[in-house]
Amino acid sequence: MPVDAHAQGLLDALKAQGLKSFEQMTITEARGAIETFVGLQAPREEVKQVHDLTVKGPAGELQYRVFVPAAPTPMPVIVYFHGGGWVGGSLAVVDEPCRAIANRCGAVVIAASYRLSPEARFPAATEDAYAAVQWASANAATYGGDANRLGVMGDSAGANLAAVVSMMARDRKGPAIKAQILTYPVIQRDGDFASRKANGEGYLLTSAGVAWFWKQYLASDADAVNPYASPIMAKDLTGLPPALVLTAEFDPARDEGEAYGKALAKAGVPVTVRRFDGLIHGVFWMSGAVPRGAELQQAIVQFVSKQIN
Repeated sequence: MPVDAHAQGLLDALKAQGLKSFEQMTITEARGAIETFVGLQAPREEVKQVHDLTVKGPAGELQYRVFVPAAPTPMPVIVYFHGGGWVGGSLAVVDEPCRAIANRCGAVVIAASYRLSPEARFPAATEDAYAAVQWASANAATYGGDANRLGVMGDSAGANLAAVVSMMARDRKGPAIKAQILTYPVIQRDGDFASRKANGEGYLLTSAGVAWFWKQYLASDADAVNPYASPIMAKDLTGLPPALVLTAEFDPARDEGEAYGKALAKAGVPVTVRRFDGLIHGVFWMSGAVPRGAELQQAIVQFVSKQIN
């Protein structure tokens, strides 16, 4: 099907404004561009409580934002990792979608910051993300959460971290993760994926932009085959939590996300893969500009209800 009319309108407007592709930006420019997604979002929903916390991480202080909905306790807990190519993104840019997920799922949502590249390259972000899951498991009850119903979630590079943390928790014997929700995940630096060519230009995130983000994130080519960076490279995908993989038709990362879903299924992991025709990368942050982004939320609510609610 063609690009969704609202998404196309947004793409046309951004082009008219002269928005550069990420690979043409400086780090500072890229971070600023990512933050502008807040302006594409619907008005923020009210939740019962929001707690802004400073927590000691593996290499310094990290910021967490805990969203507590008005729902029966104990609630499932979802740790959310923002996207932004490991270079940008923030708790602010995912505040609106985290509120919506908390309310619709009846779950405590913990948005966790992590060290950004290139100042802190791989594996800094993965270790920070794993520490966030440990913290959530230990502190869930304080916010009405049930540590025995713990899920992880992320979009784009954040979905990569959610996939990797699921693997780390398996390898390190905990915490037990009951579900992983991967929204248009970036899964592998290298790979001959048709969508990288077919959707390489013209849909906000370019294939060259994806390569640029990987260049900022990894310190060496050897890191590119490390499964904690490229989870599809893992020799063993068994024993991972049930997964929901959401992809968008006009996204250079579409095929790698779907390939990861197939790899998980082959390893015996329960997987639901859903492609949203007509949509583009980043739509989860565009609730005000692209109403069909609500379809992704609905898929997440259904999955959470089945797996951890």
